[in-house]
Amino acid sequence: MFNSNNRGRDTGGATNSPGSQPHVPGAKRGMFSVLGPDVIITGNIVATADLHIDGRVEGDVDCGSLVQGTESRIVGLVKAETARLAGAIDGAVSVRQLTIERAARITGDVEYETISIENGASIDGRLKHVAIDAVRTLERAAPATTMLIGAPSDETLFVESNDAAAA
Repeated sequence: MFNSNNRGRDTGGATNSPGSQPHVPGAKRGMFSVLGPDVIITGNIVATADLHIDGRVEGDVDCGSLVQGTESRIVGLVKAETARLAGAIDGAVSVRQLTIERAARITGDVEYETISIENGASIDGRLKHVAIDAVRTLERAAPATTMLIGAPSDETLFVESNDAAAA
């Protein structure tokens, strides 16, 4: 009953072989979280496990690997090592290995290292090829600076920037 002998048991076609899923740095191997179609999250999501979203997220999503269902909607920034997008996204996307399926609707800029776009997908924004390692190096090298900007109503606005040219 509880032994590890799987003979005669149907696994639904799923395999647990070591090479069946790509390894994502930072992700816990074999772990994933699912947000069903009835789930609405308001706030940012940070996940070390793989993430499958079928519901609605109003906030940023940062994870190792992301799969987005066709009825899903994300309003916010999407950052991941790998992603397969099929729903709607209103916000910027920054993914190392990106697959955009035919049902996907993205409104925002897309940064990628490798990309695959199926016929029928919609992107309203700029596509930018980047080497992720170069982006991380620039982020570490550019110190945050604070600038004072005088507003017409004699108020002072504080703006923080990671742009080294702003210093």
